[in-house]
Amino acid sequence: MEQSIDRQATVTVHSRTTDAANDLARQVREQTTLFRFTDRLFRARTVVEIYECALDAICETLMCSRASILRFDDRGTMRFVAWRGLSDGYRAAVDGHSPWKRHDREADPIFLSDIALSTEPRQLIETIIGEGIHALAFIPLAGADELAGKFMVYYDTPRVFTDHERDLALLVARQLGFALERHAGDASARRLTALVESSDDAIIAKDLNGLITDWNPGAERLFGYRREEMLGQPVMLLIPEDRRGEEPTILERIRAGERIEHYETIRRRKDGTPVAISLTVSPIKDARGEIVGASKIARDISERQRAQEQQQLLLHEMNHRVKNVFALTSGIVNLTARSATTPAELASTVSERLATLSRAHALTMSSVAAGSESAATTLHALIAAILAPYRAGERSRCEVRGADIPVPSTLVTSLSLLLHEFATNAAKYGSLSTMDGIVEITCSERPSEFVIVWRERGGPSPRSAGGEGFGSRLVKATASQLGRVSRVWDPLGVVIELVIERDRLEA
Repeated sequence: MEQSIDRQATVTVHSRTTDAANDLARQVREQTTLFRFTDRLFRARTVVEIYECALDAICETLMCSRASILRFDDRGTMRFVAWRGLSDGYRAAVDGHSPWKRHDREADPIFLSDIALSTEPRQLIETIIGEGIHALAFIPLAGADELAGKFMVYYDTPRVFTDHERDLALLVARQLGFALERHAGDASARRLTALVESSDDAIIAKDLNGLITDWNPGAERLFGYRREEMLGQPVMLLIPEDRRGEEPTILERIRAGERIEHYETIRRRKDGTPVAISLTVSPIKDARGEIVGASKIARDISERQRAQEQQQLLLHEMNHRVKNVFALTSGIVNLTARSATTPAELASTVSERLATLSRAHALTMSSVAAGSESAATTLHALIAAILAPYRAGERSRCEVRGADIPVPSTLVTSLSLLLHEFATNAAKYGSLSTMDGIVEITCSERPSEFVIVWRERGGPSPRSAGGEGFGSRLVKATASQLGRVSRVWDPLGVVIELVIERDRLEA
C-alpha cells in the first residue's frame, strides 16, 4: 500500500513538473515571438512588411495556421489587405462584412468558439463552415481617433478561448494598430515635407515669440537667406521699419485661433530690397490642440502688381489715345475747312486724310500683330506714314533728312507711339496747327546711338506746359524703352531729341 501511494505521488510530482516546464517553454516562446514582432515592426519600412510580420506573430502566439488583416477603405467598408490560408472564393464571399463601423473606436473583441452555434446569419455560417472554419475571433485594431480595421484568426475545430489568449490577441492588436498609425503618420509627414520642399512659395514656421522654426527652399529663393541663417532668428528681420507694427497684431490673432488669408504687405530681402508679397498665416497646434506657433505662406506678387500697373497704364493710354483721336480729327476738319471752297470738297478731303491716317496705323501695327522678328519697315517710311494725314493738299509738311535705317518689329510700337504723340501735340499746339507750319526731322548715327531730332517751324510761339500730363509721362515711359528723350522750347518752335541705343535697333 505504501509503495502504491509513493508511485502515485511520484507521478503527480512528475506531471506537475512537466506542466510547469511546458508552461515556462510556452511563456519563453510567446515572449520571444512578441519581442521579434516588436523588433520587426520597428524595422518595417512598408505596410506590406508590417502585414507580414503581424501575420507571423498572430499565427505563432495564437496557435493557428490561418489569419487575416482587414482595413477600412475610403468608403468605410472593411476589406482584406493581407491573409494566410484563405481561398479566393471565401474572401470574396465575406469581403465587406464587419461587426463594427469606423467610428467604433472602443470596440470589444469577439470570440466565436463554435460558429455553428452562433447567431450570425445562416448563409454566413454556411460560408464559413464551407471553408473548413469552426472557430474564429474578430480582434479590433484601434487607432488614436477611430477604428483602423481588424485582424481575424481561424481554427479548423471548435475551440474554447482562454483569458490568456484574449490578452495575447489584444496585445498583438495594440502593437499592430500603433504600427499602422505610425506608418500612416510617417507617410503623411513625408508627403507634407515633399510638398513644402518643392513649393515655389515661401513657407515659414515660427513660434509664438516670433522666432523662426522652419524655412523652406522657397523662402530661401524669395528672401535670399539660407535656412541655417534664419532658424532661431526673429521674423522681424524680414519686416521693414515702417511695417513693424504688423507682426504683434498677426501674433495676437494667431493666439486667438484666427487664420489670416491673402494679406498683402511688403517684406525685406537679405540685400535690403523690398518685395511685395501676399501672406497667409495659420495657427500650428500640438497633439493636445493647443496653439504653439504659426505657419506663413508668402507669395511674391511683384509681377502681379507690375501687370496691374501696366494694365492701368494701358487704360490711361487708351483714354489718352481716344481723346487724341477726337482732337486730331477735329484738327484735320478745321485745317481742311480753311482751304476747302465747297462742302463736297471739305468732305472729300477730310475723308481722304482720315483714310491716310488709318493706313498709317495699319502700317505701324501689322508687323507686331504678325509677330515678325525681322525689320518691319524703315525709319523714313514709318515717319512718312505717321505724318501723312497732315499734308496740305499735295504739299508735304514733313521734311526728313539724314540716315535711314531698318526698324525691327520689336520697336515699331514704341517708336510709332512716340512719333504719334509728337505729331498730335504739333497738330494741337505746334507747327501742324497752322497752314504754313512744317516739321523738320533729322536722323543721324553715333558710335553707340541713333539720334532723331524733331524741329517744328512756322507755328505759334511754343510754351512749356505748366505741369506734366499723361502724354508727357507716356513719352518718358516709352522713350525709356528705347533710350532717352529731351525737349527744348526754341523761340522758332519746339525741338525734341530722341536718342535710341544702338543695341535696341539690333535686337
